[in-house]
Amino acid sequence: MRLAIIGGTGVKREQLLSEVKDKTIRTPFGEAHVLEGRVGATDVLFLSRHGAGHKLPPHAINYRANIWALREMGCQAIVATAAVGSLRTAWEPGTFVIVDSFLDFTHGRASTFFTGEDGRVVHQDMTYPYCETLRNILLHAARQQQAPVREHGCYVCTNGPRYETAAEVRAFALLGGDIVGMTGIPEVVLARELGLCYATVALVTNLGAGLQPNRLMHQDVETLMRQSAPVLTTILENSIPAIAQTECHSC
Repeated sequence: MRLAIIGGTGVKREQLLSEVKDKTIRTPFGEAHVLEGRVGATDVLFLSRHGAGHKLPPHAINYRANIWALREMGCQAIVATAAVGSLRTAWEPGTFVIVDSFLDFTHGRASTFFTGEDGRVVHQDMTYPYCETLRNILLHAARQQQAPVREHGCYVCTNGPRYETAAEVRAFALLGGDIVGMTGIPEVVLARELGLCYATVALVTNLGAGLQPNRLMHQDVETLMRQSAPVLTTILENSIPAIAQTECHSC
């Protein structure tokens, strides 16, 4: 499978890619900027979710253009990274989570390709939104690094760009959420609509509001991401060859 990496906060192309070529892809939903490169001997696509210089807030990302462009470039599988807060005190900063479900609290985002403008009404199954094949490969790679990793995790997606209140964190945990971020939706939904395998490896950068004594600052998130970047990079590097040689018929 041809693989794309969607890099979130703190994940940069310099950490992964060599022989990089910058491509601008025109889609029905606008332009997307995608990098072609190599990780070891494997050709890989790379898309920086927040754009060059981390200039796009979560609610302003053109998710449809990004996913459409990756499919146009021959992508069959996507591994996304995410910096997340923990809704559970036992899931400490530095823990990796191989996400297996989500709760969607976003609003106002263009979140589907099935808008009905073509006269079709399509209801996409999302019982198991994340590709089990990719999840197992990522989990194996994390365990090989002896990284603290959770095999299952429910990702709560908020709209942002603000962080959550302490009351929201308590409510999300009661609903079954484990981690919270701002970018996982609609990426996973759009990938499923186009028949692409999709998985997320999330890194806990902080405890959620009310679970830690200090107020959360974005600099704290970036600091933890920098500290954990070598392990995350190794997990991705070790997963990429296996994904490239894998066929998935379930997504």
